Amino acid sequence: MNTKNLNPSLAPTPCIDFEHPAVAAFTDAHLADGSTQREQAVKLYYAVRDLIRYDPYGISISAEGLSASRVLQDSSGWCVNKAVLLAAVCRRVGIPARLGYADVRNHLSTERLRQSMGSDIFRYHGYTALFLDGKWVKATPAFNLSLCERFDLHPLEFDGTRDSIYHPFDLHGNQHMEYLKFHGEYDDVPLKDIQQAFETYYPSVNVLEGASFEADVAEETRSQ
Repeated sequence: MNTKNLNPSLAPTPCIDFEHPAVAAFTDAHLADGSTQREQAVKLYYAVRDLIRYDPYGISISAEGLSASRVLQDSSGWCVNKAVLLAAVCRRVGIPARLGYADVRNHLSTERLRQSMGSDIFRYHGYTALFLDGKWVKATPAFNLSLCERFDLHPLEFDGTRDSIYHPFDLHGNQHMEYLKFHGEYDDVPLKDIQQAFETYYPSVNVLEGASFEADVAEETRSQ
């Protein structure tokens, strides 16, 4: 592909590395021949949402650590790099994609995560914005279905016509997610902004090193 004069929302970047063989293979494996761009976006959304486990413990805020190919290598990711992967696979098939960020208050997380962050506010939560049928729509592929079932959350569905963002309440009516501030949408990951936010607000995030998110989730759901 000649990427020299591409629209920025279609071009590869060090993070949105859709020319990587692993990203190409993942994209091809989850598309049906002859489908529309909206249908393609929906298929790719569910592939990223459910085949890549959500794991906020393995955070690496660097171009390599947030790259789409790295997410596929690890088979897991958090909201920021799962959104990068969705942007990459969509750009690969010609769907314009951007990366959006917001500060959210998460009322459901593990005790270890809350302690390491020192807050229930997640700054620069990531989602993907896709240009479909003449308009931009938001897609949030962070929480895989099995995780939602464990925490009794509404899984985020996406049909390519409406924004798919976090539900404010869980299945029992308890508060789940609250959007506090939108930072905007970008053609690439705003690395410096995210790095600065983490250095300022989460200086103890390295407490997560060596811990297992899945084990913590299993322990907390057993005790509920």
